[in-house]
Amino acid sequence: MTKIRTLVAALSAAALGVVAMPTPLSADAAGGLVLFSPTPPPVTGVVTNEFAFWNPRLGASRISGDWTMNSGSVFSATTPLGYSYYSGNIDDNNPDALSRGGTHSAIFRMTSRRDDFRDVTVNMALSIAGFGATESTPAKTWDGVHLWLRYQNDRHTYYASLARRDGRVVIKKKCPGGWVNGGSYHELSEEVDGFPMRRNLWKDFSVTTRNNPDGSVAIQIKREGDVVVSAVDHGVGCAPITQPGALGLRGDNSRFYFRDFEVRTAAAIG
Repeated sequence: MTKIRTLVAALSAAALGVVAMPTPLSADAAGGLVLFSPTPPPVTGVVTNEFAFWNPRLGASRISGDWTMNSGSVFSATTPLGYSYYSGNIDDNNPDALSRGGTHSAIFRMTSRRDDFRDVTVNMALSIAGFGATESTPAKTWDGVHLWLRYQNDRHTYYASLARRDGRVVIKKKCPGGWVNGGSYHELSEEVDGFPMRRNLWKDFSVTTRNNPDGSVAIQIKREGDVVVSAVDHGVGCAPITQPGALGLRGDNSRFYFRDFEVRTAAAIG
């Protein structure tokens, strides 16, 4: 019911030519206390990109208070539901301050500036516009959109694959030490097949992480309100990541939109 009210309000605001203000911190029937709820600016264009990260003085106007990214570009774009975040086209060209002539979003890596998220539920709506490939990023079966949880650094994080080229959903952990940018991936769940993303169709996702009394970490992915995969990390590959961290999105050879990104205190994991 909350989602219906939110959608009606958004469509009404769009019809009137006004922009709805972000929801204030509150608790309601949808879950716990809202901790983080970034919204795209109500104007089309670059929100932030890797140019602003690597060239902060030259790209100062594109430094976001919510997000930072060391690869790719993220835009604010209009969709039938209003303004949404958008990855831009799939290419491997280095962007300038406004991502003119290239986005480098074939490898999209974006994290929250806040890094105090531990026992939380992350909600978001996701729409895949298409998969692709470039000369430097050939197509892989696991290309898609993945959510980082308790992100410590690019070698140490939980990793929830939400929308892959092969239609599989999986929960992983990346541990320091290895050949993948200084780390190695360890599967915490089986790869669950049968969840393809039809193009330009919005799907709601909810991912929860919680510490357990025995020192393990429970992780669960829901799609459209249904549990699709769960895992408990007792220390696969390295110790469970029990400390708080950032959140983020990783995109591989994917053109996608996301909106209604919201972080709440953790829901129960059944």
